[in-house]
Amino acid sequence: MAAHAFIFPGQGSQFPGMGKELAENFTVARDVFAEADDALSFKLSRLCFEGPEQDLKLTANTQPAILTVSIAALRVVQAETGLSPKFLAGHSLGEYSALVASGSLAFADAVRTVRARGTFMQEAVPVGVGAMAAILGVEPDVLAEICAEAAQGEVVSAANFNSPGQIVIAGHSTAVNRAIEIAKGRGFRKAMLLPVSAPFHCSLMVPAGERLAAVLEGVSISTMRTPVVTNVEARENSDEKMITDLLVRQVSAPVRWEESVRRMVDLDVTNFLEIGPGKVLSGLVKRIAKEAVTSNVEDVASLKSLQ
Repeated sequence: MAAHAFIFPGQGSQFPGMGKELAENFTVARDVFAEADDALSFKLSRLCFEGPEQDLKLTANTQPAILTVSIAALRVVQAETGLSPKFLAGHSLGEYSALVASGSLAFADAVRTVRARGTFMQEAVPVGVGAMAAILGVEPDVLAEICAEAAQGEVVSAANFNSPGQIVIAGHSTAVNRAIEIAKGRGFRKAMLLPVSAPFHCSLMVPAGERLAAVLEGVSISTMRTPVVTNVEARENSDEKMITDLLVRQVSAPVRWEESVRRMVDLDVTNFLEIGPGKVLSGLVKRIAKEAVTSNVEDVASLKSLQ
């Protein structure tokens, strides 16, 4: 019997038109978009379906948009397939989708929280002061040496451990650029800046985490029906009392995605279903665990291929 994990994407998967087909074809998806519009008091659904792209790319909009599309797709999967996951996980923002799927966060609370999270993360560092970069083919210990050499009193550190040989760094833009040059000097030619608006998952985000903690104090957290493999610890959590602390720490801690996937494989997960816009995580899973079966649901065609 195949054991499934449902995995949910984070930022970088947004595009105008996402979720529109699901909303047009499934009442449960339409209901999710309506609930998001009500929770935020503006037409997030229109932004998802029509753009404009430059507004969709603003972090305060991106985060609730991807969460909403992911939960709309989840509701369709639940209604149409009957699949039940053994574990849940999400990449950065996607952890909130996983927590909604676990039953611990109400969707309306989650969508309001991630809108605040996006705002806090954007405001933590002035535009242009921070940056992120992908460095390919490098081992974590070597990358740590590169970052230590590049720091020169500034912040630069690993932000996302995505898959073997794919690590993202974040920090002050000057330090990140120094790290790129040092990496290239050591023979790592595929080192490039990423088109993001803030240096996520590094210590520069600590103030955003502190502001998020105040928001989460007012959010009701319920018993978890399904364990969530968390970004911070890369292991399963079933204790709802730990959720707030893990979400606060997650803002400034690296995303340990490769370890998270390996942990789920060790716990006998054979099938990974990516739910939400894009197929980025499916690609990462295949690079981490070649034997894993991957699929995704983001529209009617992908749903049909799953069935």
